[in-house]
Amino acid sequence: MTRLTPTQIALAVAATLSAGAAFANEPQILPQVNVLGAAEQGYAQASSSTATKTDTLLRDTPQSITVITRELINDQAMTSMADAIRYVPGIVTSQGEGNRDAAIFRGNSSTGDFYVDGVRDDVMYYRDFYNIERVEALKGSNAMIFGRGGSGGVINRATKQARYQPVREAVLSYGSNSQKRAAIDVGDAVNPELALRVNAMMENSDSFRNGMHLERKGINPTATLRAGRNTVVSVAYEHFQDERVGDRGVPSFNGRPYDTGVATFFGNADLSPNAVRLNAFTALLEHDFGNGLLLRNRTRFADYDKYYQNVFAGGAVSAITGRLAVGAYRDETKRENRFNQTDLQYTLAAGSVRHKLAFGLELGRQETDGVRRNGVFPGAAPTVPATNPVYAGSVSFATISSNSSSIANVASAYLQDQLELSPQWQAVLGVRYDRFSVDHTNRLTAGEIDITDTPVSPRAGLIYKPVPAMSIYTSYSRAFAPRSGDQLTSLSVTNKTFDPEQFSNYEAGIKWDVTPSLAATAAVYKLDRSNVIVPGPVAGTSILVDGQTSKGIELGLNGQVTRSWSVAGGYAYQDAELTADQSATVKAGARVAQVPRHTFSLWNRLDVNAQLGAALGLVYRDSIFTSTSNTVQLPSYTRVDGALYYNIGKDYRLQLNVENMLDKKYYAAAHGDNNIMPGAPRSYKLTLNAKF
Repeated sequence: MTRLTPTQIALAVAATLSAGAAFANEPQILPQVNVLGAAEQGYAQASSSTATKTDTLLRDTPQSITVITRELINDQAMTSMADAIRYVPGIVTSQGEGNRDAAIFRGNSSTGDFYVDGVRDDVMYYRDFYNIERVEALKGSNAMIFGRGGSGGVINRATKQARYQPVREAVLSYGSNSQKRAAIDVGDAVNPELALRVNAMMENSDSFRNGMHLERKGINPTATLRAGRNTVVSVAYEHFQDERVGDRGVPSFNGRPYDTGVATFFGNADLSPNAVRLNAFTALLEHDFGNGLLLRNRTRFADYDKYYQNVFAGGAVSAITGRLAVGAYRDETKRENRFNQTDLQYTLAAGSVRHKLAFGLELGRQETDGVRRNGVFPGAAPTVPATNPVYAGSVSFATISSNSSSIANVASAYLQDQLELSPQWQAVLGVRYDRFSVDHTNRLTAGEIDITDTPVSPRAGLIYKPVPAMSIYTSYSRAFAPRSGDQLTSLSVTNKTFDPEQFSNYEAGIKWDVTPSLAATAAVYKLDRSNVIVPGPVAGTSILVDGQTSKGIELGLNGQVTRSWSVAGGYAYQDAELTADQSATVKAGARVAQVPRHTFSLWNRLDVNAQLGAALGLVYRDSIFTSTSNTVQLPSYTRVDGALYYNIGKDYRLQLNVENMLDKKYYAAAHGDNNIMPGAPRSYKLTLNAKF
């Protein structure tokens, strides 16, 4: 297959973004469009409250945002975070050691910058979309709204809520490798004051990888109560569990992934069980006082129980012996998250200036217990031949390498003003103060470490609207990452003495609603990472440096080009490199791990008539280094996906999705130099969507 060059990709995106230039710029009422498999919303989302805490048009939000709507989730049969990220410019999926969602946001890796309904959901596990209305990817530093983390961006999942309209839907799917999945979504008004809704899912699947299997299920009942004329209360409970084999992929050989069959499992699948249990309760209270004053209070209690064990490739394949080392460990994590957010919004006019004020408080507590056990093998450290890399010996997990607990307490306040200065000019000004403290106990040594950070996180944006349907913006934002890390486990006596890492994002862009149902975006940015700990000039010392910079361009296109043609996707150029030596082998100028210079994705759906539709998707990712050592590289790839849709009457839709139609061999993601995940070969999924 002909490989797309970066120039061809850029030209294709530019041509696509300009395709709607002939349409009018004046705002219009979004028409009701009844096309096959799409509701009125389609692939374009008009507004969101996630980025500003207030309901704001996306085109008037001075930040790069990509929204994966429910319609796009359904059309691509998405079930995972990796599925959604594939069509988000500026974010790529990391391998996550085969047990968790992990993403690279504008060159910054994270396992904790995941949220649900705006509340932190940071435990390391694979999330599912069975109860999700949409997925919102916000790029750039986001501490003003989200607090700690959010260095390069965050991903928020908006859940389905009980409404006062009937919902009765079921989804059954069967696919390659015995993939079996069933989901149901049922809701209605019990009376004029109370509405109920239940989402549930079960899945049982094998994989193209030898020994791989997963079972997961979830249930999420919700209720919405009109508690008076101006008060609404919503409550929800979710139980979710996921059990699977932890697959860390293949090792490297001579700077490339070891060339073997895509099904080959390295290590021992039977000795690599993973499991997570989630129980979460949420409550939302909204009260409208009138005269532009609105109060919103959200509470989330979530208990996580995560366990993973793996026997895996512990090193590269030797060019001399053709063998590789085997490693093993077991990790157990229990976390209780308790968060409460209060937001007060007030809209007023002061002379010719309209203010949309938001003030908020967040209180949180996270209690984490973690135990890691090293795998102990009989005799010498084992190796296996790369031609038959299954470890068949025994291993015990009696040796505890770490045993710790931590308590993190959060108290934060923010103030934001969205100013409408004139019909052409708007501004967003905000600042957040956090008091973030962690008490960390090492149970092996009885050592205790406590640290308190009190960062201030500003955000400022200026918007110019040459026409109502277009916004030209520039913005600045700052975020911080505490020394305890994404997972509150990396505190040490050495690093506690240093200030948190800082991330400063400078961005400018254009957002254009080409038509009421087609949105085009373009952004340029520079994101600097500072306060990075590196070895000092004197042995045994450490210093802080400005250690990394990322520069890039992001283009996006989502919505309907014509009444029957819908598109979603974008292009990203990223240049991320280290600006200071970080060790004896990781030097300034090295490319940041897993950051491709060029990525491109475009999903096209064409509805032939009221019964028949088809879709074609193209995904391109440039080559990447698997770590900052820049010694192992994954080659670029182009993947083609497709789908067919057929309506059977008005209540049933039959859908066939084909992934990797051309059966391209490629490598999807990595976690370091020797955890490299092959992409799936050609695979099929047949889905029946029913309304009753």
